[in-house]
Amino acid sequence: MPLRPAPPLSTSSRPASPAAARRYPARVAALAAGAVPVLAFPAPGLAALAWVALVPGLVLMQRAPGAREAAVRGWWFGAGFILTAMYWLIPSIGPALPVLAVLVGALQAGVGLAVWRLLHPPLTTGRALAALVVVPAVWLTTEYARSWHALGGPWALLGATQWQHPAVLALASAGGIWLVSAAVVAVNTGVLIMLTAAGRRPRALAALATVLVLAAGPLLFALRAAPAPAGTAVVALVQPGVVDEPQTRFDASAEATAALAGRPVDLVVWGESSTTADLDRDPAALARLSRLSAATGAMVLAGEDARKADGRISKDAVLVSPAGIVDRYRKIRLVPFGEYIPLRPLLGWIAGVSRAAGENRAPGTAFHPLPATGRGGDPLPVGALICFESAFPDMSRTAARDGARLLVYQSSTSTFQRTWAPEQHVSLAAIRAAETGRPAVQASLTGVSAAFDAQGRELARLGTDRTGALTVRLALTEPGALTWYDRVGDVVPLAALLVTAGAVVVAARRRP
Repeated sequence: MPLRPAPPLSTSSRPASPAAARRYPARVAALAAGAVPVLAFPAPGLAALAWVALVPGLVLMQRAPGAREAAVRGWWFGAGFILTAMYWLIPSIGPALPVLAVLVGALQAGVGLAVWRLLHPPLTTGRALAALVVVPAVWLTTEYARSWHALGGPWALLGATQWQHPAVLALASAGGIWLVSAAVVAVNTGVLIMLTAAGRRPRALAALATVLVLAAGPLLFALRAAPAPAGTAVVALVQPGVVDEPQTRFDASAEATAALAGRPVDLVVWGESSTTADLDRDPAALARLSRLSAATGAMVLAGEDARKADGRISKDAVLVSPAGIVDRYRKIRLVPFGEYIPLRPLLGWIAGVSRAAGENRAPGTAFHPLPATGRGGDPLPVGALICFESAFPDMSRTAARDGARLLVYQSSTSTFQRTWAPEQHVSLAAIRAAETGRPAVQASLTGVSAAFDAQGRELARLGTDRTGALTVRLALTEPGALTWYDRVGDVVPLAALLVTAGAVVVAARRRP
């Protein structure tokens, strides 16, 4: 009986094609390349690296065999960036972090597509010029999109890598952190063109654009007058350290505050969640804070994390004088998973496998400056924001426009000690100061507590290994003074959205 020929291999059992075999190493390389820019953020702090850190990932997108693969590589790059930049969230949100990285990373697919369409060889001068505008615009569009609170908020925006460089942060006073991010991406794009273009003209154009962008911040810093000082305020930032028991934490903050008696302090700032007492219903805790205010001659801004009369927990910044509560502000922008779980009926199980919020905190409804006064009775309106809210440029801008002369951030990163989170967090206060032309301070329960002048320069700090009270004298800005960014708001990301939309329309018309 003759042997029958063997049946053909099924599609699932066929060996991968050479093209497919090449794709996966390139995608893994894109995932790894996404981690490189994170080294420019705190705590590694290699800020200079930011100006070239995107290049390895951009090369992988540029060299993709087609538009679809370039978009996929951009996606993998974005996922690698989010995973690395926010690795410290694993204890809080557990398995939600990879899901977040995949979802948010998908936004970077547009960057991969833009890079491939404009910069794949052979590169012309016209496409090089377009890339220097479009690629930063698309990147900025993705940053602006993921800055929406429902998608997690504006953490790890590329411009934040320059927080220690006031000359570069001068761009933030004109266009917010968005303009700093755009400048960093434009320089990376220029470097890519200089490294990969075959013709002299594209390379010369890229070199010129790179030099101009690098010079823009320092030039603006040199030409623009520093915010005019109008008085000073002495602020004390209280840092009790890692203290888990609420009453012990309150006592440690109170002892550090009492030690300030006899010193010329205008405002004492405690960290987020420095008391778990509802000060409206706990007369003993309120009386103690009032006595501390009387003893120091300064109002005390406490951080209240308590269950209120309505049965819900909220986080409030409570301003206390010798006479009692002056005013309070309730946190509006809550931390996803840390303070509430989005779609809790669907995702509530995450609380069982991580430290995600066991119940949703109650958000506030509106922001308003707190009417603090200095020890001499002079008005010292304070833009008091709570922890995660320091990441949102629009909130500090609102505070400045509403008359705040000082930005105050109350923070608690005790869950993330010995990670990059505390340094990443405090860096945001420097950027908010530069954007608004207002001095800014951050008081953290466990560090980092720090103070910055109106141009974002660090004046003093208490690291995570320190406790006590940090006292700093701040030059206040003239009341009513506004930076360009205070006046015009988010013009830069909106322009990026228009450029991105225009590029999509042009690309669609050119498709065969």
